[in-house]
Amino acid sequence: MPGNHPSGDKRFKLLDAAMKKHQFRADALLEVLHTAQELFGFLQPDLLIYIARQLKLPPSRVYGVATFYHFFSFTPKGEHSCVVCLGTACYVKGAAALQNAVEKELDVKAGQTRSDGKASVSIARCVGACGLAPVAVFDGEVAGGLTAEAAVKRVKGWLEHGSG
Repeated sequence: MPGNHPSGDKRFKLLDAAMKKHQFRADALLEVLHTAQELFGFLQPDLLIYIARQLKLPPSRVYGVATFYHFFSFTPKGEHSCVVCLGTACYVKGAAALQNAVEKELDVKAGQTRSDGKASVSIARCVGACGLAPVAVFDGEVAGGLTAEAAVKRVKGWLEHGSG
C-alpha cells in the first residue's frame, strides 16, 4: 500500500521508500523508526500507527519499541536541547543537581519542550561517556565534569536569542 499519503506530505514518500528498502519486514522496525524521526523530527501517534500498518504490526508493538529507546522523541524538540545523563556514574557524581539547575534556568521539566519552542531538556540513561561524569549534551556537544553552575552557564542566553 505504499505510495501517496493522503496528506500530500512528501516525507511519507521517503518513509515508504525506507520501508520498501527493508521489504516491509517487521524486523526493520528500529531502522524505520529512526528514519521517521529523522524525517519528521519526532514520532507523532498517527505516524506510529502508519508505520504499524505498513509493517503489518500491532500498534502496541511499534509504540512499545519506540518508548523503550530513549533516543526517540514524541514531542517537537526546541531550538536548543540539553540531555542530562543520569547513568550510574553521572548520577553518583551529581547529575541530579545538573538536571535541577538546567530545568530551573530554562523553566522546563525534563522530557518537555518550552511552549515558546526555545529549549528542550531530556534525560538519558547513559550517553557512554562515563569517564567524564557527570555529563550533559548541549545541542549535540558532549560536556563532561560539569557542575550545576557550569551547566547553567552553557544554557544561559538560549532564551534571549534566536537559534544559535
